[in-house]
Amino acid sequence: MPEKRIEKRRREDSAKVPVSSSLPPEFAPEQEHAFRESLDIMNKSGVPYAVSGAFALHEHTGIWRNTKDIDLFLPTEHLLPALECFKQNGYETEVPDPIWLGKAWRGGYFIDLITGMSNAIIQVDQSWIDRSLKTEVLGVEVPVLAAEELIASKIFVTRRERFDGADVAHLIYATRDSLDWDRVFQLVGDHWEILLWSLIFYRYVYPRHTNEVPRRVWHRLLEQFEAALMNPDTDAPFRGSLIDENMFAIDVREWGLENEIEKYRDQHRREHMEHHRSSKEGSAA
Repeated sequence: MPEKRIEKRRREDSAKVPVSSSLPPEFAPEQEHAFRESLDIMNKSGVPYAVSGAFALHEHTGIWRNTKDIDLFLPTEHLLPALECFKQNGYETEVPDPIWLGKAWRGGYFIDLITGMSNAIIQVDQSWIDRSLKTEVLGVEVPVLAAEELIASKIFVTRRERFDGADVAHLIYATRDSLDWDRVFQLVGDHWEILLWSLIFYRYVYPRHTNEVPRRVWHRLLEQFEAALMNPDTDAPFRGSLIDENMFAIDVREWGLENEIEKYRDQHRREHMEHHRSSKEGSAA
């Protein structure tokens, strides 16, 4: 029967997707050792960083997720010094994408060193580290991203193969009494529609808790949305590539629309090169 085949396929697909739970994963001893060692290396290095990913999500929501890597956020200018520390401790290292990602690994376990979002819209700076929370991860005292920065780090993860909307909704739900909305607005900047989208998603999931998001937040976003509808910017560029380069590739490659992700990435490269040049000149002086 076709229905039976469909149901079997549905169960198989569901089994591949992580299920949210408060039960901690059972990390293999060597995996736990690798994670602790990486955190110790960073603590001793003096490089400013904050833990993100599965461990930060658990800190703010109580949700556990198994993970084969550990995500560390740090400002761009500290990426190479951090990688050098890992290299000196016997790790393999690489920079797959200088816009946002470095990697260190040993024994099959990875440390992702993240300096921003891959679309280059949101970049980690020192304020992310300064606002981090002191806590323990696997018995090691570490800084963990604050909820506002964790939301910002996930709000653009909207691709077909990975969607962090549930994480954002859980973060809003778990921290709604203490969330600094002004900071969230500051982090998303001109891309406030993505925040509105996330809040509408949250409202759909948690309708009873709509009013627990401050009314001023809803008003601000909806007033901006109404103004944008009433006075559309006819010169506004196509922004699909900022959401998903692959799904919106046809718009750019075949329909001739703007490739905004390259604009942001090029701007980030120029800013980083200028910062690097200024730092070298300051050191020489």
